[in-house]
Amino acid sequence: MMKDPFDQSDEIVPFIEEFAGASNNQASAGGTHRRKDDQSSKSGNYFGENYTYVSSTPFSPPPEIQRQPLHSQTYGGLGPVSPNNDGGGLYIDGDGSKVKSQKMYIRLMRKCTSCLRTSGCINTTMTLNEGPNADYYRDDFNDEPGYCSIGTSEEDGIWMNRSDGPGSIMAMMVWFLFIYSAVTITFLAETQGIHGSLSLIYATLTGLSLASHAKTQFTDPGTVPASAQPVEAYRKLNPQTPLSFCSQCQSFKPPFSHHCRICNRCVSRMDHHCPWMNNCIGAGNFKHFILFLVYTWMCNAMALMLLGWNYFFCVSEECTFTVLLVQLARITSILSTGSLLFTSSMIMNVTYGIITGIGTIDRLKKKAMDTMMDSEEESIPLKDIFGIAGYHTWFLPVDPVFEDYDRVMGYSTPQRLLREEMKEKILADSHHKNKIVGRHEF
Repeated sequence: MMKDPFDQSDEIVPFIEEFAGASNNQASAGGTHRRKDDQSSKSGNYFGENYTYVSSTPFSPPPEIQRQPLHSQTYGGLGPVSPNNDGGGLYIDGDGSKVKSQKMYIRLMRKCTSCLRTSGCINTTMTLNEGPNADYYRDDFNDEPGYCSIGTSEEDGIWMNRSDGPGSIMAMMVWFLFIYSAVTITFLAETQGIHGSLSLIYATLTGLSLASHAKTQFTDPGTVPASAQPVEAYRKLNPQTPLSFCSQCQSFKPPFSHHCRICNRCVSRMDHHCPWMNNCIGAGNFKHFILFLVYTWMCNAMALMLLGWNYFFCVSEECTFTVLLVQLARITSILSTGSLLFTSSMIMNVTYGIITGIGTIDRLKKKAMDTMMDSEEESIPLKDIFGIAGYHTWFLPVDPVFEDYDRVMGYSTPQRLLREEMKEKILADSHHKNKIVGRHEF
């Protein structure tokens, strides 16, 4: 008879039964001593075969042994985490108030999810197929370091490139130019040159652009940790493709990743290192970079239209510029024109990379080696850029929820594989228990 592969109870149940049986035997006849070899002691006392030791305190059997949930703890991560939570949250014990607040939080999230689903603002496939027995599970374990240090190393908790001084200056220049243009449009609305609502729209676009810039700059672009492991599915699909190794990081190098000399890290699906962002553009912040380009293009186009309308088409006295506003408008027009041309070229470059699946660095290498026509890369799915959390999150600078994080990044880690193994073991135990209950009911 073959052993059920899902049967994990054989390792624990006999031990529990043996332990309980020994305790029960000790309670009933465990105190019986058979002194066959030595019927008498040195003091002359004689014990019969059925002598039973009676204690003054009643014997209580040990409590039932409960299986504790397996925990996963990574270097610098926040834990522990129990994978048997339906919502994929933290394992909380010992405090009833925390459990109660967690249940209230889950109910609130379910209500919000239901409202978003009915309004068509959320991915129904992801929410319906998420859970312990579904196709998706939410791995919300924090693998990031718990330190407050700033840098780009694996131990730094706050991602920020500090080794590139010119890049830091260029990133601050972006903020200064956006604030400058917003002040110019605000002054234009104060002089009754444009309606106040148009100034509000421009300020909103400026805020979204700066938020996207901040997310791009301070988000890990998808750096490869030292414990990275190849994805088994990729190895099965490409058995003949050799695995790469980074000589600088001394670790596994995923496909389409490159080592950045400025950040001194390997970045998954790296496109290029942008000095205006003071950061690399990779799989982790590609969405924020696209949003920054789009919102910046919209700001430039809107600023040129508003200034051009007031300069060429408005002849009333309300459109008269002050001396200060004339200087502000001239500088803003020049900056907006140059920025519009630059962002347009970058948007075309990014669009070409998404369609062809070839990043900027790979494209330059292929052009130098004259192998562009031999490229076999596939286009990048939009869900690998914007995530599957819902279309309403595509336009906001929030971190995407990827369908398969390991596939997008090109690597996995032993701790993440351990968490998956723990979840599979819990599912196997649940399947085995349901199987036993079904047999008894039959």
